[in-house]
Amino acid sequence: MLDRRNSRIYGEEHAIFRQLAQRFIAREFTPHIRKFDEAGAVSREFWTKAGEAGLLCMGVPEEFGGPGLDFRFNAVLNEELTYAGMSDTVTLQSDITSPYFVHYASEELKQRWLPRMVSGEAICAIAMTEPGAGSDLQGVKTTARREGDEYVISGSKTYITNGQNADIVLTVCKTDQDAGSKGISLIVVEADRPGFSRGRNLDKLGQWMSDTSELFFDDVKVPISNLIGQENRGFIYLVNDLPQERLSIALTAQVAAQRAFDEAVSFVRQRKAFGKAIIEFQNTRFSLADLKAKLQVGWQHIDWAIERHVAGELTPEEAAAAKYWHTEMQWEACDLALQLHGGAGYMNEYPIARFWRDARVRRIYGGTSEIMREVVGRSL
Repeated sequence: MLDRRNSRIYGEEHAIFRQLAQRFIAREFTPHIRKFDEAGAVSREFWTKAGEAGLLCMGVPEEFGGPGLDFRFNAVLNEELTYAGMSDTVTLQSDITSPYFVHYASEELKQRWLPRMVSGEAICAIAMTEPGAGSDLQGVKTTARREGDEYVISGSKTYITNGQNADIVLTVCKTDQDAGSKGISLIVVEADRPGFSRGRNLDKLGQWMSDTSELFFDDVKVPISNLIGQENRGFIYLVNDLPQERLSIALTAQVAAQRAFDEAVSFVRQRKAFGKAIIEFQNTRFSLADLKAKLQVGWQHIDWAIERHVAGELTPEEAAAAKYWHTEMQWEACDLALQLHGGAGYMNEYPIARFWRDARVRRIYGGTSEIMREVVGRSL
């Protein structure tokens, strides 16, 4: 079990919420891990039960059906879900997609979708990445041309988390093809619109229970009221909300690194070689001591970043640095933990195999480590 009792950022109300989350996860998630992996998606039933338990979209104001809590409650849930082995899927709704509605959407869109996102009745994906545009959003080719009171959207997206389950898709489009980043808009596309279709559920190296899809827009018509905020302001909205997205990824990376370390310590205490427990070898102890020190530093840094974010002070550069450092450290932790398991670590029956394969993509999505370095470097 993850021990966060010494964290300075949490109080009694967070401890109560954590216990609620732990009980829910033990009942509704842990027994179904294998089923979710094999299905390639978390079940719709899990989403609605999470909504009933009050575990979705904690930042949504009460007037739209949410509890109106700050990011620390998101963080508690992220910690517990990640430590239990969930891929980044439910957290995308609470941490990444719902804030765009809260911060920028019209009253009509908020009233229509936020209560359903809180309840788990509606699942929202965000479609940024395209076959030819990843970290560089200025390269987006999907277009939304204005025709009377409608947008007509054409293009394709790929690697979209929640793509198979999504009821609505926050779609990054070019509304002015000649304006670069100043011509990008965010538009809500309902999944039942004619011309919208999903490709296959992509066969990934890891994060198997996270449904990740290709999406296609063949002259999809949506009303102009589906625009999030103002036309051609989408890039600014994306930049403004990226710190929370990257902080969320940094946090899940830190938690997964901790779980990998815990699995390694448990294994080397029990496994014997040459007549003694593997932990009795100096190489094992020194390797784990190095990792424990990095985890200690990492938890303090994560708490600092969450504290700054709740206060509205976390900068894009600080969030990028956090995303970079914690995901790189996670990979180091998971790889070391698997190595210390020996051949057992390569067997899917051991939890470390899951945490190792799920770790790799966190250095890519949300902005690659290379892009994170560039973001930090530009601020020097």
